[in-house]
Parts: sequence; C-alpha cells; structure tokens
Amino acid sequence: MTDVLIVGGGPAGLSAALFTAKNDLDTVVFDTDETWMHKAHLFNYLGIESEDGTQFVEDARAQAEGFGADLHEAKVTDVAASDDGFTVSTDDGEHEAPYLVLATGAKRDLAESLGCAFTDEDVVDVDVDMETSVADAYATGAMVRAEEWQAVIAAGDGAAAALNILSKEKGEHFHDFDVPADAE
Repeated sequence: MTDVLIVGGGPAGLSAALFTAKNDLDTVVFDTDETWMHKAHLFNYLGIESEDGTQFVEDARAQAEGFGADLHEAKVTDVAASDDGFTVSTDDGEHEAPYLVLATGAKRDLAESLGCAFTDEDVVDVDVDMETSVADAYATGAMVRAEEWQAVIAAGDGAAAALNILSKEKGEHFHDFDVPADAE
C-alpha cells in the first residue's frame, strides 16, 4: 500500500514528495502539469540565481523521482476519507494511503469536498505543520494563503507537511538533515 498520496505537482507537492520518498515512504504524486510555474521565472528562490519555471518543475520532478517518488499524470476527480486513511480517485482508478497532501494551488475544491475547515479569508485552515482539520490530511501552498503565493513558500509548506508525516511515522520529531558524507 502507498504511504502518502500527493495531489499536485508544483513546488509544494514535489517538495513533500522529495522528503517523504527520500525517507522511505512509498509516495505517489498526481498532477495534470497545469502548474502556474510554467508561467514563472525564478529570480527570488533561494539557491537559484535564475531559472525558467518549466525547467524548475522538470528539475524538481527528476529529483523527487530520483528518490523514489512515483509521479502520475492524472486528473484527480475526488478525495475521500477511508477506513485506511484516504482514497484518491482518478480517471484510471482509486488509490489509498494513510496520508494525503493537497498541493493544488489556489484550487480548494478537493479540500472542501474532504470536509476541511476554512478560515474567514476562505483559505484552508491548517496548523503550523500544514495539517488540516481532517487528521492526516495536509494542505499546502496557495490553498492555505490568501495572497502569499510564492514558489519558495509553497515548497516550505510541502516540506513542513512531509516532516510532520515522517514524525508521525517514526514516533518522534523527525529532522531531515544531511551532512556532506551523505552526498553521493
């Protein structure tokens, strides 16, 4: 069974996938490749002097896949709580996992159908770890922010969600901190 289902393949979703897959959780990402990153050029992303948004997405996909994330180009039609966590429905079937990360940009319809609470600003209400009012369901990026739609913020949200999932799985606060000896 898959450990983590991620809906959305922009900076938030791919960041979450990178952290969970790198740390041995079976991770599946669903994306339609309609990210707003294709219209962006990054000058304000830490560590990147200048990069086209499409190239950034391609690099991020390759990095997440390199650590074992399974990327599917598929439209998610529904998400629902199940006995084993969550079911994600796509055109090619249903997929289940105990954890769900929503990273759909400003599209909040899946969070709404799942029953996540919203704030007065009509964004998904999350805690500091990006967990929604639905246990083990996380929301990230533009869906949790009224105006702060930056790739670097979204990537941080995805990382925060992934680290919380990893902490739950390991039974203690988890840090993903590599040292030069870890590099290949």
